[in-house]
Amino acid sequence: MTPLRTRLLLAALLIGQLFLLASQEPDGDGSGSLLEGAALRSLGPLAWTVDQVSGIFASATSGARSRSELLDENRNLRTELLELRRGALRLEGLEQENEGLAKTLGFSRRGQGRLRAAEVVYADHGSWLRSLVLYAGSSGGGARLNQPVLTSDGLVGRVVLVAGAYAKVQLVTDRAASVGVQLGRSRRQAVLRGSAPGELLLDYIPRQAGIEVGEQVLTAGIDGVYPRGIPVGVVAAVEPGDEVFHRVVVRPVVDFSRLDFVYLLEGESVPPELMREGAGPDASR
Repeated sequence: MTPLRTRLLLAALLIGQLFLLASQEPDGDGSGSLLEGAALRSLGPLAWTVDQVSGIFASATSGARSRSELLDENRNLRTELLELRRGALRLEGLEQENEGLAKTLGFSRRGQGRLRAAEVVYADHGSWLRSLVLYAGSSGGGARLNQPVLTSDGLVGRVVLVAGAYAKVQLVTDRAASVGVQLGRSRRQAVLRGSAPGELLLDYIPRQAGIEVGEQVLTAGIDGVYPRGIPVGVVAAVEPGDEVFHRVVVRPVVDFSRLDFVYLLEGESVPPELMREGAGPDASR
């Protein structure tokens, strides 16, 4: 064996003995060997650095993904807003065209009137005759029969009895109540009547008619009591009825359990003698 190989072998044996002694020599804190402590002190910071870099990379990747999703959602919302604006412009153009045609023909629509506040002093939700008693006051002429009653959300009902400064209101949820309505999308007209608590039913919707859940239900202005365009409810369910008509369930837009003040809609009513006998709102009472 050459002297160089002999020196290399002795050096390797010396290094091996040093590692062996380090592995057996306890560390200063007594929790492990000197070799393990040295390895932990040298590799620990490296592992922490790798973990931090990995966390930063994961956060950056997640942030980039969230930003991309937000940008896509923003683009979709901008597209929907643009379509809504286009629809509003078309409706505004049709309304202006309608008003221009009405002026040309010398036709004037019935005024919507103004709103006057009234206080709810009694609410009957227990019986099938669901009603309110209002204090309408004497200023402004009090209340009148068949006067529409509203909230900021939509239609409540109509006045059915007046006694001095007080008035009794029949709610649209009353089983004896009925309202001429129109579907917001299809513009199809129907009769809405009271049913179970918190539920209304649409009558005379043919089974071949296209009607969707979530469709808005508005007053049609054809019953001689309520003017056109007051929100009444939203279609909650479309169920098979008889052989001719759907059974359409409508959820009212007004929360009748939270009424403390309502509004009386002032305006000119249709003279009862002009409406066919038995077709007016009192016919069901």
